[in-house]
Amino acid sequence: MRRRTLLAAAALAAVSLGARAQTLTKMTIATGVDPAFSQFYVAKEAGLFEKNGLDVTINTGPSGSAMIPFLVNNQVQAAYGSDLAGVINHQVDPNIVAVADGTYLVKWLSVIGKNVPDLDALKGKKVGIAMGTGSEIFWRRVLEKRGLKLTDFTMVNVEAPEMLAALERGDIDGFAVWEPWPTRTLMAVKGSKVLQTAEGIYNNINFIYMNRGWIEQNKAAAEKFMLSLMQANDMIGKDRPAAAKLVAKFLKMPLELATELMPKVEFDMDWQPRSIEAIQVSEKQLADQKKLKAPLDYGKYVYMDLVKTVRPENVKVTALPK
Repeated sequence: MRRRTLLAAAALAAVSLGARAQTLTKMTIATGVDPAFSQFYVAKEAGLFEKNGLDVTINTGPSGSAMIPFLVNNQVQAAYGSDLAGVINHQVDPNIVAVADGTYLVKWLSVIGKNVPDLDALKGKKVGIAMGTGSEIFWRRVLEKRGLKLTDFTMVNVEAPEMLAALERGDIDGFAVWEPWPTRTLMAVKGSKVLQTAEGIYNNINFIYMNRGWIEQNKAAAEKFMLSLMQANDMIGKDRPAAAKLVAKFLKMPLELATELMPKVEFDMDWQPRSIEAIQVSEKQLADQKKLKAPLDYGKYVYMDLVKTVRPENVKVTALPK
């Protein structure tokens, strides 16, 4: 009799778990592997997605920007990457929209060189750049601010995670990229040093991107997704040590490194004037490079509805550029 009771209880529990699993909306999201994308990791590791009725799988790649194209045809439902990559991919598929300003990169990008004393000494040498990402826009801004020419250097397209090894091998003489790769390189490569930081040069923004068609067909799930990210953002602000542990766990990164890097980023989950300014900088760069197919329609690209619904006070943009 007792055995039957236990079996019945176990069966009931299994049915309950199965029913709960069926009520969760499945989503696949994608980004890179650095603490600038912490809201994704924290929402996953803290169980916030599941709490809000979502079964979320996070796919990671060499950079957040490299994952944005997977929004085409709903291969993923959300991605997290640079301002430049969003504008580039919106030209390919106008359904790719920016739904929130995620992180403002305060002290996040650096130019690193090996066995060179300064930026001028890199002239005529090979510089690793992750093309089509914040790496490229940062490098171009550095040259502009320093009065240097693009032709003074040989740009080599290198994905961010490969830059350390490429520098160590001598395939490149320097690189311009985001954390954690500068700090990792300084720790691992003899003769490496910071030649230029982003302070006073360029602070780019990572945005959350989604497929407009998917949002409109799954409005409730999209709002729950944004709510989860808002809650993760709150946790990062209120309990940084706990959030750093979750980020380190997801990235399999030493806790000391995650703790050091996270204060270099401002976690936002909002829309404010500088969000739009960052998009305008990206648009101008593409136009200057003759890579802009048509002027950006901000009304179609900037999708503020999810933030307005979940936390309206986080929208500080009153009008979009015409």
